[in-house]
Amino acid sequence: MTRTRPFSPVIYLFLLLLSAICSATVENAGECAAVGTLVSSCTEFVNYGYPDPIPGSSCCDAMTVIGTYSDSSEKRKWLCNCFMDLINVNNSNATAISTLSGFCGVVLGFTIDPNTDCNFIQ
Repeated sequence: MTRTRPFSPVIYLFLLLLSAICSATVENAGECAAVGTLVSSCTEFVNYGYPDPIPGSSCCDAMTVIGTYSDSSEKRKWLCNCFMDLINVNNSNATAISTLSGFCGVVLGFTIDPNTDCNFIQ
């Protein structure tokens, strides 16, 4: 009898959050809680600077989920604003937040940086 491995609870969480993100429209998505929840997978790196996120880690899996939502200009602007909110709240950790997508090899279509003006994102 072949046993199949059940999905990890982390995968279920990512799928649930992806569903929440994708079902939200840009107009009513002022709440960036889902993005914040996904980025919370990177808490150790954001707060302490280690371990570096690597592809396949829960942090990079979360960034990959976020990256799947950056498929239009409006969504990239919305994501950018969410990241700027995170940086404003966690100002002392702005550099760590800014490097997440690069460490994970995720292209968001904009630079996560405290100086980024989200209004100019294409």
